[in-house]
Amino acid sequence: MNITTPSTTQDWAWNIPFEMPVVETPRIPDYKVSIVDYGAVPDGETLNTAAIHAAIEACAGQGGGTVVIPAGLWLTGPILMQSRIRLHTEAGALIVFSRNFEDYPLLHTNWEGLEAVRCIAQIYGENLEDVAITGQGIFDGSGEAWRPVKQFKMTDMQWKALTEAGGVLNESRNMWWPSEGALLGTKHVNALQQSGNYNPDDYAPYRDFLRPVLLNLRGCRRVLLEGPTFQNSPSWCLHPWVCEHVTVRDITVRNPWFSQNGDGIDLESCKYVLVERSTFDVGDDAICMKSGKDQDGRRLGKPCEYVTIRDCIVYHGHGGFVIGSEMSGGVRNIIVEECTFIGTDVGLRFKSTRGRGGLVEHIYIRGIRMKDIAKEAITFDMFYEKANDPEMELPVSEETPRFEHIYIQDTVCSGAEQAVHLKGLPEMPIQQIHLKRVQLFAKRGIGCTDGLQVTLEDVKVIASGGPAVFVHNSRDIDVRGIEFAAASDAVLKVSGAKSARIRFEGTQPLRSGQAVIASEVGPEAVALQAHS
Repeated sequence: MNITTPSTTQDWAWNIPFEMPVVETPRIPDYKVSIVDYGAVPDGETLNTAAIHAAIEACAGQGGGTVVIPAGLWLTGPILMQSRIRLHTEAGALIVFSRNFEDYPLLHTNWEGLEAVRCIAQIYGENLEDVAITGQGIFDGSGEAWRPVKQFKMTDMQWKALTEAGGVLNESRNMWWPSEGALLGTKHVNALQQSGNYNPDDYAPYRDFLRPVLLNLRGCRRVLLEGPTFQNSPSWCLHPWVCEHVTVRDITVRNPWFSQNGDGIDLESCKYVLVERSTFDVGDDAICMKSGKDQDGRRLGKPCEYVTIRDCIVYHGHGGFVIGSEMSGGVRNIIVEECTFIGTDVGLRFKSTRGRGGLVEHIYIRGIRMKDIAKEAITFDMFYEKANDPEMELPVSEETPRFEHIYIQDTVCSGAEQAVHLKGLPEMPIQQIHLKRVQLFAKRGIGCTDGLQVTLEDVKVIASGGPAVFVHNSRDIDVRGIEFAAASDAVLKVSGAKSARIRFEGTQPLRSGQAVIASEVGPEAVALQAHS
């Protein structure tokens, strides 16, 4: 299967400076076994870990093939994948992972971009080739047994039922944990990491805190996820790490909206990836690109690159499509097209912070449809989870993140708190950001702080309050052919001593009472093109 080569596609507004390679799919031998043949029992009570393992071992012993999980309710512990194995779930198959924490061995791995000790993933494979998980079944991670829950995300009745059913509360009594070990883990696991101790035995008292992901494939080549539903994960749902040639197609990912770390898919330092025709309804970021965190990510030095995402739907998530915040190894050469985001916190979300380092570049996005976005339709935030003084300029170093050459076209949002929020670092502006043929209806308009070479072309922004465009300490901002409506008396507001070369051209004359406000800027900082 070939991915579209965008540089030859006529309806892109820009020439894309790379070609997408072919994404290879797994090569699985024509051999088949059923887990029933190895003693699996579909009663929801019998633990089938050994039977599933035996079926995979037997199939691998024949050189590979398909392991079938028929219709039924199958309880199991971790499933360990092997090379040249397709795990196929028939319609009606519900695979439920054990709630017994002792069923999950601890291993030295990565978590949130850093070296860590965690419970083994519920579906796990390392350094494999030709791995596929297919069919119409459902994998349920029993996440409610593992996840902490924040009180503000619950109704009073839900909180009462949760706390009365067991578990423990933190000292502030506003966060529920499934056990004392899970609660204590918040402190002791961090101390072990800070000391450089990654001996799994020393983490055993806090196993309950070390929640597994539902699927983690590490260093694998030619991976296919096609058809199943993956839901209710203890932490992240799908986490390919340093994999090549990954195809994700026609899957459904579901996590409760309140699920802590309930990401949909996190592609971390992966290369040659296609994600298409899939649906996400999750508790954190939905479709996310990552490449390690801070020094660990820079040391590994493997960017997430050559990824195509198309024809996907996100119903809930902190972000529909996301890059970061763990992006220290870089993210580049990404195409996102023809996706729909409904009710997400943010639509297109780019985030990082000082200390990360890393370069994000050549991101091409088109045909995004967004509705009822709780916060920003599009956001670039270089102060993610940090309260640094936004006016303080620090020296540029390997710890300084860079976002540049990002292109968004033919995109519409109906309903958001803010249309666009662009916030770079004083020492490293976000640069070469281009929006073309974009329509945004929001309470507030487009804000740009510490931006460089930002272009808004044929953009329609309808803001119910504030200026249509607000620019602060930014340079070479080119607003061409903008259609606007704003409730306040300012259509364009420019501030900051660094602001320079701001060009603004609308498609309609200014109404009576509308104005351009420029404060604390040079006399030639703003050029207002008269409407003809």
